[in-house]
Amino acid sequence: MRILITGAAGFIGSHLADRLLAEGHEVTGVDNFETGSPANWPVQDESWLYDASISDRETFYRLANVCEPELVIHCAASYKDPLKWHRDTDTNVIGTINTVLAAQHHGARLIYFQTALCYGNNPYQSKSGRTSTVMLPLSTHAPLNPESSYAISKTAGEQYIRLSGVPFYSFRLANIYGPRNLSGPIPAFYKHLTAGKLPTVVGSRRDFVYITDLVDLVMQSVNGEGEPGIYHVSTGRDHAIIDLFDQVAAAVTGKHGYKVAIRQPRGPDDAPTILLDPSLTEQTFGWKATTPLTEGIAKAVDWYRDNPVGETYTHLAVKG
Repeated sequence: MRILITGAAGFIGSHLADRLLAEGHEVTGVDNFETGSPANWPVQDESWLYDASISDRETFYRLANVCEPELVIHCAASYKDPLKWHRDTDTNVIGTINTVLAAQHHGARLIYFQTALCYGNNPYQSKSGRTSTVMLPLSTHAPLNPESSYAISKTAGEQYIRLSGVPFYSFRLANIYGPRNLSGPIPAFYKHLTAGKLPTVVGSRRDFVYITDLVDLVMQSVNGEGEPGIYHVSTGRDHAIIDLFDQVAAAVTGKHGYKVAIRQPRGPDDAPTILLDPSLTEQTFGWKATTPLTEGIAKAVDWYRDNPVGETYTHLAVKG
């Protein structure tokens, strides 16, 4: 199958390229290398990687016409700086419009990745500002309430995809982690620990899914399994961020109980947890995330040891 991947040199895109090429697909990648790296891309005769922005309509359409995709996997996303609204809308809205129209033109299906923050920074908080003490997993029908530039623009992109009539899978993601990931707490903890600095750990909980588990699910949709639609990629279980830090510290130092960190309470807009209900995904695809957190973090840390960890990123907004 001819497959076009946007954000192909990033974390998720490059892992998908690895699997797709291993299974014999013809893969074309596009990336502007804002947060991705050419080193992530598998060098094979069956693959092509282009340095281009999906917000550049003329260039992107020309590349799509060259590869004539039967499937478009849209991994590209802007999240590097939560205050760069134009950058986010250029990639996450305009770029998504270009991507879905290219898929429409070529009669291709589309796979999209959406953030759990589409439900809000704290989906358990009422309009009065009070947070519920019962943290139930959110269904795919939960109200959308994006509050950051990243989440707002990603949600707008998803709405344009729905408007297009193109057959699509939108995977709303819990925290995906593993080798090549440079966003979220795991690479930040690793970077601080190996630099001899004390990381800051907030008193919240989050759900984590290892990259290979995500790729396994996406490959089922690549192969046409399951009805197109919106699905959660999650375990439905959460972990305290301080326990996550302990796992990273254990992988770095070889011992548990390394609790030396700056403890910080949650901010007023930070959710105690964000739980996505994976039951529809499990029923539709027969899929479950199975990689234990200890195993996944150890593999991520092994990759960080062999590869320089430069700038790390967060998807959280900074409000003025």
